[in-house]
Amino acid sequence: MARDAGLEELMREELSGHPGLSEKAMFGGWGFLLNGNLLCGAREDGLLVRLGKGNDGWALALPGAVQMLSGGRLMQGWVRVNADVYGEDALRKRLLDAALAYVEMLPGKSQDRT
Repeated sequence: MARDAGLEELMREELSGHPGLSEKAMFGGWGFLLNGNLLCGAREDGLLVRLGKGNDGWALALPGAVQMLSGGRLMQGWVRVNADVYGEDALRKRLLDAALAYVEMLPGKSQDRT
């Protein structure tokens, strides 16, 4: 998968000002972490958001949203949305706000982990 520089920049703009935010290459794309926990990711195939197990039903009901697959396994609580979804300001904000609310509840990890 190729990275999507435009989506990466959009995420930087949306998430700027959040303390504890960091970025790094992950899964063939670019990951945004909050206190060391993966919050969202940008790749050519869309925006990945971490909503938490049981918190993703509303997002999966959106046209253009699918549950993340990892090694052929569905990952509950992780949703990938296409450009039609993340291109809408209100939907993107709702997704990121939900991801922030979930990830902010997680215990922080050391920032030097890889």
